[in-house]
Amino acid sequence: MATSQVVTAETLVASLEDGTEIARLSVPEGSGWCVLWNHSVRGFPVSDCYENRGGQMVLVRAHLPDFAAGLDHIPGRGRQVSDGQGGYWILDINEAVAGNAYILRPGEASVDHRLRVGEQIVSLSARAPRQRVRIELTGD
Repeated sequence: MATSQVVTAETLVASLEDGTEIARLSVPEGSGWCVLWNHSVRGFPVSDCYENRGGQMVLVRAHLPDFAAGLDHIPGRGRQVSDGQGGYWILDINEAVAGNAYILRPGEASVDHRLRVGEQIVSLSARAPRQRVRIELTGD
């Protein structure tokens, strides 16, 4: 009788096009992480936050401190609420990321794209500015 093995995705990996890893972070089932960056024009921090839901990368919320260029809420995609400081949260996005991965091109140091898992922060901009970086939730 054949047995099947279930692979659980619990590792967030950021890698370059050639496969070189620039970050490897533990993200167990039910926990989350955020991609943080500074708005390229206004300089304030922006975040997109994800959760590991059953081994699936799911975008759950975003924080946008202002309605600056490129920042807006898309009606029907989560719900917008005030952050009490002039910005807003988009909550309950609950959007699964196809293939558990996406490509990000980190900005220069002033933009500072980074991954935050708990208190651990890894600057993708410091490790791979303006390069294609694959961010993947994997079972490796």
